Amino acid sequence: MAFIIKPLVTEKMTKITDKSSVDKTFTPKAGKNKGQEITKVATPKYGFVVRPEANKLEIKNEVESLYNVTVLDVNTMRYAGKRSSRYTKAGLIRGQKNAWKKAIVTLKEGDTIDFYSNIQ
Repeated sequence: MAFIIKPLVTEKMTKITDKSSVDKTFTPKAGKNKGQEITKVATPKYGFVVRPEANKLEIKNEVESLYNVTVLDVNTMRYAGKRSSRYTKAGLIRGQKNAWKKAIVTLKEGDTIDFYSNIQ
């Protein structure tokens, strides 16, 4: 059963992916490692829209099999469906948008996913 609906390609998610894909170096000003440069290894993050009933293990297994990468961590968020209404010639129309779930997947250092590889 496919738990991943689609990759999440938005400005916000692209910014998170770019920010997490860069090695960071900083120097602590206090503590045990004072004055020593510490490098934080880049672990890229990617977002997916997944089925609400999917759990983290199922999401991890599906991402690893689809994209041939190693997943270190999966964070999930549930979003409630929002009510909406609009006025038309026929009167007031009410409805509700679907609830959905977002998964942010952290990959091993060096692994990447190219969502645009099959676009011609």
